[in-house]
Amino acid sequence: MRPALAAEALRVRLGGHEVLRGITLALGGGWTALVGPNGAGKSTLLRALAGLQTPSGGTVRLQGRDLAGVSAAERAHHIAWLAQLGDVTGELSVRETVALGRIARLGLLGTPGPADGAAVAQAMALTECRDWGARRLHELSGGERQRVLLARVLATEAPLLLLDEPTTHLDAPHQRALARLFRRLAHDTAAPRSVLTVLHDLPIALRADRLLVLDAGTLQADGPPSDPGVQAALARVFGHAIHIDTDAAGRPRVALALDDD
Repeated sequence: MRPALAAEALRVRLGGHEVLRGITLALGGGWTALVGPNGAGKSTLLRALAGLQTPSGGTVRLQGRDLAGVSAAERAHHIAWLAQLGDVTGELSVRETVALGRIARLGLLGTPGPADGAAVAQAMALTECRDWGARRLHELSGGERQRVLLARVLATEAPLLLLDEPTTHLDAPHQRALARLFRRLAHDTAAPRSVLTVLHDLPIALRADRLLVLDAGTLQADGPPSDPGVQAALARVFGHAIHIDTDAAGRPRVALALDDD
């Protein structure tokens, strides 16, 4: 099958520095976690895949078409993007903010109908923010705001979700809930989505279907978290400050490699 989104020999230069150095990958279904140390190029790669960063070399293809030739309006039907630091006005209510996600379907002048309202309600239910739909964003905590911004992304109903640090500001129960949500969205038999998340939370990343390990702008490993080669690359790019073992259920887990002294 043709991948939903693919990069071939992708390069990006920022301020004279080559941030991405020949990245080649393909995204189909499932939940993929993009991990790596600070400065590895993770956010830049996500922006390039979303069409928000112009490559200096290589190509990004959306369903086989060069992304550079796809209009912003058409991209919005296929790709939903969550920035690392989402910027919205604090005077909007939670529901108004989530409803902004429907602009991709309606356009700026479109009139919302029952289907739009249902999509907004479903997105708020999935992110557990419907109980405070009338509150203003400036009244929310950082974690609550993050859930609202994720709901706005889900309300687009785009089949490709590119999420930069979606677990930022969230407490452990909501981080766990999001991990379950990503898997649910990716494996929904009625309308599966391709989910790519940049994550610093390695325990959550290890629950993904697939890990992309990035370091210094190059892809070091690509495969399931259970793959020994992927685990070795993960430990290596973090300077062996972590190690991967397995829990009682045989699933990979991460631990800090602390010196005895």
